[in-house]
Amino acid sequence: MAGPYARYDKLLFDKPADRVLRVTFNRPETFNSVDAETHAQMTDLWVDIGRDPEVNAVIVTGAGRAFSAGGDFNLLEGIAGNFDVVMRTWREAKDLVYNIINCSKPIVSAINGPAAGAGLVVALLADISIAGRRAKIVDGHPRLGVAAGDAAAIIWPLLCGMAKAKYYLLTGKAVSGEEAERIGLVSMCVDDDELQSIALETATSLATGAQSAIRWTKYSLNNWLRQAGPTFDASTALEMLGFMGDDVKEGIAALREKREASFRRDCPL
Repeated sequence: MAGPYARYDKLLFDKPADRVLRVTFNRPETFNSVDAETHAQMTDLWVDIGRDPEVNAVIVTGAGRAFSAGGDFNLLEGIAGNFDVVMRTWREAKDLVYNIINCSKPIVSAINGPAAGAGLVVALLADISIAGRRAKIVDGHPRLGVAAGDAAAIIWPLLCGMAKAKYYLLTGKAVSGEEAERIGLVSMCVDDDELQSIALETATSLATGAQSAIRWTKYSLNNWLRQAGPTFDASTALEMLGFMGDDVKEGIAALREKREASFRRDCPL
């Protein structure tokens, strides 16, 4: 797509309705995993969307059978043990979350399969999150050997309560679309063949409504997330600290080899 989105070559853009922009993670061959370039582009995108006078609402979804599988192995291995890359990733991770929170346009996520990592940030921080029944939501940071950073510490407890948040974030267990709706983690769960049409219907309603009322309501509600900024900053910093340790190397190797990880059994904390 030309204009302000021409530089975002790792993402797919179209306008399925007037003043509705659809953003699609477009690496279906890897379940829309996120490489370093995609991570950077995801971070900057929301600023341009906020400034685009032709866009009133946004849909985010994934090509093929997945929403986004999160960071790919090359991205994770490039971060592990590399202080400069860790610092850059930390900045991007913070900017991604705050840019979504501060984007004035309402965002609708259509979660059409597995959603993890940086992709899950967008899925759950969306103002309205719609999951298909075969959605599989998982925050697997501890299974990777790092703290649950990204947006987990601020958004999960607010959506589904602290007890459920701790259960899923500490264990790394997956949440189905139906269970995510039941516990309040997503706005709704719908049949997979209706997911995209319902997301478009929702976004169109937002795009044609009273824009000042919708945007100011979003701004006000997102103050709950802004108040949790110190919690988010700490969790993401601790995630990045984990990338400087040994557990993450074992976690990446275990994921590559499709086996259980053998992490160290103690921690000096």
